[in-house]
Amino acid sequence: MTRQKYAVATFRRGAETPRAGLAIGERVAALDDLVRIYPATGRERLAGKSVLELLQNWDYALEALDNLRAVVTEAIIQDHFHEFVEVVICPPVDLPHQIFCTGANYRKHVVDLTLDMGVGPEGLDAVGLRRWAENMMDERAATGEPYVFTKPVSTIAGAYDALVLPPLDEKPDWELEVGVVIGRSGRNISRTDAMSHVAGYAIVNDVTSRGLIARTDYKQLGTDWFRAKGQPGYLPFGPVLTPAQFISNPSDLHLKLSINGRVMQDEAAADMIFDISRQIEYISRYAHLMPGDLICTGSPAGNGTHYNRFLQPGDLMVGEISGLGRQAIPCVARP
Repeated sequence: MTRQKYAVATFRRGAETPRAGLAIGERVAALDDLVRIYPATGRERLAGKSVLELLQNWDYALEALDNLRAVVTEAIIQDHFHEFVEVVICPPVDLPHQIFCTGANYRKHVVDLTLDMGVGPEGLDAVGLRRWAENMMDERAATGEPYVFTKPVSTIAGAYDALVLPPLDEKPDWELEVGVVIGRSGRNISRTDAMSHVAGYAIVNDVTSRGLIARTDYKQLGTDWFRAKGQPGYLPFGPVLTPAQFISNPSDLHLKLSINGRVMQDEAAADMIFDISRQIEYISRYAHLMPGDLICTGSPAGNGTHYNRFLQPGDLMVGEISGLGRQAIPCVARP
């Protein structure tokens, strides 16, 4: 039987407590309300639970969600579902226990960054430097490992929340990414088994202050990802979590980000150097993955560093990933 597509979301109306919801398109209804209408679809599995709680026994919850979606009629959608603009859309998992981010993971992005910064062997012209960078990325994909760091959960914001910017000299930058939400715990997960641990996918944006990456007080420390990527609001997440069963091949996902209508990033996830299964394999070698954990899988070419143009108050940052929805983030000055 063909499953009817849906996503899960977390939302609230006014000042009420956020609630887990079933999202169809850009409309959402509380799971509690829907199981009162259709109790046989799995009241004990869905009622009174947050999305994070549902993820603790995802296979069990997913069956109930499938059953619920199968009986939701167009009349119920019209009568009980709210347009996204009528409610406050919260991060779909509110909040993950752990956030892992994979850096320098899109081939064209790293090649462009190499050329933009002029990093490489001396004496090479632009053509030679590009060829050197491309060969280096091919070698890294064949023999290397992902580069992973963590990000505080306090960075998470909703898909439509305003982003409060630091001073422009910190060079706040965008990084649209495919977010992977874990639905089954594990340690030392094999590459072949990795995708069975994925509950679903969501849009994330790993906002970064480029001017804070390098440590100048003690250069041997190198980079400082905590201060560069750890500020409040630096990880817009959502608007929804799309179950993995509706994404047949995550490499086919297409990412597009625009600033004030100008497209800056426009790339397929197939350009990843290390695919999602390799990232899960690597991360679980050193950390225990838990249901609800979020993996940010890297950002494609077209960051502000490439354009020498960074986020400014008044900007509208719109991020879209095929099948996962759309973010719209207004940028405002820090008071």
